[in-house]
Amino acid sequence: MSMDGVDDTEVAEARIRPNLVYPLGDPPEAGVTREIAPGVHWIRMPLPFALKWINLWLLEDGDGWTIIDTGVAMEQSREYWRKIFDETLGGKPVTRVICTHMHPDHVGLAGWICRKFDASLWMSRLEYITCRVLVADTGREAPEEGVAFYRAAGWDEDLIDSYKIRFGGFGKAVSRVPDAYKRMADGDIVEIGGRPWRVITGNGHCPEHVCLWQEELKLFISGDQVLPRISSNVSVFPTEPDGDPLADWISSCKKLLDVMPNDVLVLPSHNEPFIGLHERLHSLIDGHERTLKRILSRLNEPKRAIDLFGAMFARKIGSDVIGMATGEAIAHVNCLVGRGLARRVTDEQGITRYVAA
Repeated sequence: MSMDGVDDTEVAEARIRPNLVYPLGDPPEAGVTREIAPGVHWIRMPLPFALKWINLWLLEDGDGWTIIDTGVAMEQSREYWRKIFDETLGGKPVTRVICTHMHPDHVGLAGWICRKFDASLWMSRLEYITCRVLVADTGREAPEEGVAFYRAAGWDEDLIDSYKIRFGGFGKAVSRVPDAYKRMADGDIVEIGGRPWRVITGNGHCPEHVCLWQEELKLFISGDQVLPRISSNVSVFPTEPDGDPLADWISSCKKLLDVMPNDVLVLPSHNEPFIGLHERLHSLIDGHERTLKRILSRLNEPKRAIDLFGAMFARKIGSDVIGMATGEAIAHVNCLVGRGLARRVTDEQGITRYVAA
């Protein structure tokens, strides 16, 4: 079952933001590489979503190059990559493509680049398998389980019709995924350019997100697991309507606090590289806990998922982000249910409401 469309936009919430340091200044122009550490190059490419930019990373790797994340499969991104291949690679091939996770802005051009250079694709197992499943939804009709899921959340028939039209769009933003991959798992050490990079995985935003830490250079490629200015979308989807990804997300933030030092330069997928990892992790945890308390205070009377937007978001939720907003609202109430603080009540029409336990 596909995600609601292909937009990986993170829904920005009202958070108390810590004082972070952004030491690299303005980002590079689209499709232009900037070396930010020995052998580590920053690339920025546009996105066709509400979130307009993604950071990608190009690492010198002996006789070749390693790319970390690829951008969406659209011709503009291909043109930027062709320019980089001609002007930056110095005649050396791309030998490896690492994707932090399976969302289209990260894995979109992985297959295209791998085929162009006969390079290997590296991902975690759950991200690779989930990506293959979502791509397989291309061309399918929206399943009844998905329709029931969004109707239960409070969507009207116009929104349900929009969901049916958009369903299966994931594969349109992803080039053909390679039929084989190299598995990355938590704790693995990957040598890139003669330096060891430690794999650290996280959950909540996606099933098994890969981050990479290079201790000597004090670099942490965080993907979407830690972003400085926005909070990554943590959603429940129709495939697992009773899932609790927010509990996974909070646990992952606490895990990073335990295993990562604070003085690394964090290289996120969106916004600018920053210093202040622990401050940001505490802010993310505290922000979600505050949101949970606000939602719980509204559950003295039964509420649908869409009735909770005002307790969660600082902006009006339009049709462009209602899928992610709904998924995130359900993630928060499911977390409250998991903690024993709320319960679900579904009426004869299939509408689900949540009330304080």
